[in-house]
Amino acid sequence: MGLNISEIIPRKEIEISDLYGKMLCVDAFNTLYQFLSTIRQPDGTPLMDSKKRITSHLSGIFYRNISLLSEQIKLVYVFDGEAPELKKKTHNIRKENRDSMKEKYQTAKDEEDLEMMRRYSSQMIRLDDEMIKESKEILEAMGIPTVQSPSEGEAEAAYLCKINDEVFASVSQDYDSLLFGTPRLIRNLTLAKRRKTYSGWVEVKPEIIELGNVLNHLGINLDQLICLGILVGTDYNPKGIPRIGQKKALQIVQKYKQPVLIFESVEERMMSLSEEDRFDWKEIFELFHKPNVKKASFKFKEVDEKKIKEILVERHDFSEERVEKQLEKIRETIERNKQKNLGKWF
Repeated sequence: MGLNISEIIPRKEIEISDLYGKMLCVDAFNTLYQFLSTIRQPDGTPLMDSKKRITSHLSGIFYRNISLLSEQIKLVYVFDGEAPELKKKTHNIRKENRDSMKEKYQTAKDEEDLEMMRRYSSQMIRLDDEMIKESKEILEAMGIPTVQSPSEGEAEAAYLCKINDEVFASVSQDYDSLLFGTPRLIRNLTLAKRRKTYSGWVEVKPEIIELGNVLNHLGINLDQLICLGILVGTDYNPKGIPRIGQKKALQIVQKYKQPVLIFESVEERMMSLSEEDRFDWKEIFELFHKPNVKKASFKFKEVDEKKIKEILVERHDFSEERVEKQLEKIRETIERNKQKNLGKWF
């Protein structure tokens, strides 16, 4: 789901080369779900090994990150911890959606409709504990540090971007990172020029969104941006306020300015929500304003080629030839950087 304020947010397209030498904190779950939903077979089923274990996430981690690291981009993956109580409603909605998609997928399969099978299957994804564990394993074997957040990964990534001068930006497809106060957000972090979605191929280019530019462009401050997000709908209140879109929400925030006055102005609409969808805006505001985060340190370790091959080739049936070809890129990158620190990425 995530916050949708794309129509009013200023952003700038960039080249991967613009991120040369930069350290980026990646919202791990957001990225892994991208891999699970897009790296699929023609009928929409995810990649699997001979034991029918899903490997789409491992494929995405390995091939995309080697390409990015070869471009001298430093990556840190930040994993979700315990979700806030308010987010359980969103999790329940997602589960209901998955169950619905399973039924639709089976119907499409019975009708041998490959297009609809691909569409529905990408919405059936679920990231389980074993996938998370192996994702951390392969990242660490590649020399990419991981950080375990106490709660929301994107909140932790935004926090590290704020407090650590070495971190240039956080990486996520979701705009929620802005509400958590990340100074800079990178979207579409890939060397690919096109991305496959359930509706077909779309052109993509990396883009940067700077929080300062967003606030100046909209004429509001961060607290007001949080209010705007709540009006539209976040993971903590997915339905938002009835009949209030992005532009209307901006007008309300600009007019009333103070959070209390903003929500007093829409109180009647809020009360029209079903009991299940009603929310306490103060509680949600506090989750964005003071998220559960921690200071975290990390370092870039040596690449463990043996471990990479064990995970991908021996454990999950990846092509040894293709893996070896990618490992050669690692060696070339290390060689280019050996004057800095032989045997490490950076």
